[in-house]
Amino acid sequence: MKIGYFLSCEEHTPDQLVGQAVAAEEAGFAGLWISDHINPWNSEQGQSPMVWPVIGAVAQATSLPVMTAVTCPIGRTGPLVVAHAAATCAVMNPGFRLGVGTGEALNEHLTGEVWPSFDVRIEMLREAVALIRELCTGKTVDHRGTYFTVDDAQLWTVPEEPLPIWMSAFGEKATRVAADIADGFVSTSPDRELRSLFGDLSGGKPSAAGLKVAWAPTAEEGVEHAHRLWANAGLPGELAQVLPSPRHFEQASQLVTKESTAQGVVAGRDVEEHVQAVQEYADAGFDELYVSNIGPHWREMIAFYGEHVLPRLA
Repeated sequence: MKIGYFLSCEEHTPDQLVGQAVAAEEAGFAGLWISDHINPWNSEQGQSPMVWPVIGAVAQATSLPVMTAVTCPIGRTGPLVVAHAAATCAVMNPGFRLGVGTGEALNEHLTGEVWPSFDVRIEMLREAVALIRELCTGKTVDHRGTYFTVDDAQLWTVPEEPLPIWMSAFGEKATRVAADIADGFVSTSPDRELRSLFGDLSGGKPSAAGLKVAWAPTAEEGVEHAHRLWANAGLPGELAQVLPSPRHFEQASQLVTKESTAQGVVAGRDVEEHVQAVQEYADAGFDELYVSNIGPHWREMIAFYGEHVLPRLA
């Protein structure tokens, strides 16, 4: 299984993200994920730089391939703008992949448009992905679809090879759509069932997942950082897709206990615990895993993984 590093735009400044990318390459990580938000999940996270210029900076600082995890091309940035940005990134960063998903109200309702139901969003995504693929060929595109219109549009800077588009999916319906329209499957949990469903329906296309850990000198400190910064990860069901602002996530996250956070995150510096957490994704059949560190100790975590974890899983 290929192991990469997950750049969290919600927690870090652009300079820090570039520094993490450089450190990750030096430590032996094989690639990069980067989140695409306009809002953080809560005010404690405190950042949210625009993803596209950060990718450009990372492309100049490292040789690691980057994937957005993930971009929503049906809301604040439609398929024309996403195609333009992704095509440029693919030229600058060989191996670049566009990760897409149906998004969250947190980031997409800001234009004032009504936040659609999932059934509508998944069909919007289907149309958007087909349009992005067509635009990234460099051909002139005229499109008047159910949800999007493009009039006499041509992208002049496009990659030599077709742009790979991977899709995030958290349920059976989305996974079936991903198998139909995407080049790869994206998840944030070691869900063997959905990964297998995607593989079976897609003819064996690859899969990737993201994992957050909380490396710290002690497990107790790691849990403190995880609960302060990412208690929202413990919210159930579709809340992550429908809550509209960081303050609403802060309110809902009050229901998540520190004990619950501790049960859901690898914290501290125990090598075996980190290796086991990564191995769980390999055992579930994922081809790639991207690991992010929660809290301020990202330099130590990257070095720790380079010295202790990556060699164990090579």
